[in-house]
Amino acid sequence: MLVFILKRLAVAVPTLLALIVISFLMMHAAPGGPFTQEKQLQAAVLANLNAKYGLDQPIWVQMARYVWGIVAHFDFGPSFVYKDRTVNEIIAQGFPVTLSYGAIAFVLAVGVGLVLGVFAAVFQNSWLDHLAVGVSIGAQVLPNFVMAPILVLIFTLWLGWLPGGGWEGGDWKHQVMPVIAMATAYMASIARIVRSSMLEVLTLNHIRTARAKGLPTHKVILRHALKPALIPVLSYLGPTFVSMITGSVVIDMFFSTAGIGKFFVDAALNRDYALMMGVTLLVGVLTIVFNLLVDVLYAWIDPKIRL
Repeated sequence: MLVFILKRLAVAVPTLLALIVISFLMMHAAPGGPFTQEKQLQAAVLANLNAKYGLDQPIWVQMARYVWGIVAHFDFGPSFVYKDRTVNEIIAQGFPVTLSYGAIAFVLAVGVGLVLGVFAAVFQNSWLDHLAVGVSIGAQVLPNFVMAPILVLIFTLWLGWLPGGGWEGGDWKHQVMPVIAMATAYMASIARIVRSSMLEVLTLNHIRTARAKGLPTHKVILRHALKPALIPVLSYLGPTFVSMITGSVVIDMFFSTAGIGKFFVDAALNRDYALMMGVTLLVGVLTIVFNLLVDVLYAWIDPKIRL
């Protein structure tokens, strides 16, 4: 297992370098620049700005300086749009916000989705199955850009229980609606995957043997059926967790949480190369780490995968 992990980590280095190169080339291939979005600047002013940020250098020189800054100093450079702020400072401000409500939403989505999926499979074609499937379908058709205004309408405007936006240091009242809005659609997908996988596992021979020996249903489910049924779920949970903790632009903008998702979209619209690269690398590193974690969990659930 250790050798496997080391091999995956060794592959991660060229993967991140390829991500940097491709992202860098794609951003510079797009028309416009960080200083040509609003009013037309004088040629001398634009030349001075490009010289200040090194944009007048050949692209391979810019790329080499950027990689060296990350490797030597873990410095993503200054933001081109947010004056007097570095990319490190922006990520340090926005990422803890999305990590907070994203992690809670992930736990909620996995917990509720797992329970709904298991009950729907165990009591197939019963009213519990129909209820779980109905809840999943209803949640699936309510993405966060639909769920968010509905939550504000009900809990803020009608009932007055929760604030309609803001963060206030992560106070729980300001996290409730962002968490629900983000978790709903993911919960539905997890429930559907768990139900399908559990139904398949429950038809296998070792489940029949366990039931023939007279084991109670809850022991058959928890000891023999649940672990193999989780294998396809894990494939979904890896990228899902990364997407949830790196934020959603809809959640960040609708609830004014100032998370990293809004900064990433603003950086793309404003051609803020440094900020776009910083967030892209953050997502890339998290994706590699959690895909590795998923592979390790595969081997723990099914020892045959280690071979």
